[in-house]
Amino acid sequence: MFDKFFEDVAAAGIELHGAQINYQGKPVLKRCFDADIPYPVYSATKSVTAAAVLIAHSENKLNITDKLYIYLDKKYIDIVPEPFKALSFHDFMTMSAAPYPFRPQEAAAIIENPDMDDWLANILRLPVDYSDRSFHYSNIPAYLVGAACENAVGMNLMDYLSPRLFEALGWNKMVYQTSPEGHFYGATGMELTVSQLADFGQLFIREGTWHGDKIIPPELIHTATSPIVKTAKGGYGYFFWTMDTTFAISGKWGQRCVACPEKQLSVTYLSHQPERSGELADIAQRFIEEFPK
Repeated sequence: MFDKFFEDVAAAGIELHGAQINYQGKPVLKRCFDADIPYPVYSATKSVTAAAVLIAHSENKLNITDKLYIYLDKKYIDIVPEPFKALSFHDFMTMSAAPYPFRPQEAAAIIENPDMDDWLANILRLPVDYSDRSFHYSNIPAYLVGAACENAVGMNLMDYLSPRLFEALGWNKMVYQTSPEGHFYGATGMELTVSQLADFGQLFIREGTWHGDKIIPPELIHTATSPIVKTAKGGYGYFFWTMDTTFAISGKWGQRCVACPEKQLSVTYLSHQPERSGELADIAQRFIEEFPK
């Protein structure tokens, strides 16, 4: 029955780098059609940023209800817009802070006299409507959250996560992207293998515990993977896409882990499908929904 996902993908004529199905806490079927190596996972990076914030919250380095501007570099305090000061980590992590352009780099084309080496300064000078608190998907909130979290914990987020998350999962030599200011991008830029992405999803299915080690408190896991805000595609938690019984860690062109805690089941795949990533996501979601309890 685990073959069904692969059969449906093949019937649709969609190519994968590889995919893995986990059931009841274990990988039960893995197939690689290209080299079993790390591939770009694009916006799945956002969920790693979420994990960093959840861990920092549990260590009292920050609180998700804190106003984010408090943790930005002090040199920016004079240019922080007053409405921005009302926004919390929660607001940014649910993509309900403001209608930002999609990428931090795009701010330079909108404002006058931009600093090409300072994404943060450019973002803070954007003429956005802070009264619009509806869902607006963008890389900018995740970048701001990552930068603020780094300041809260006092180090690069990859260094912070290494002993707290990566070592437990067996990850090493992580590939990631930083901004011109040196902050972890937070929204995209990481590379993972299909098994690494699958294990990350399993951590959230297991309510933050990995082989007996409590990495993230379960109550934070539940909130992060619950539909906090509504979107045209379902719900959105803390940098996780959500449905009624599933959540997804998702990249833009077919890099995804769809997980169903109720069934202890997940489907993880890596691909490069700019035109058919939505179709691939539908196949994975349907497999999860039709799988017997």
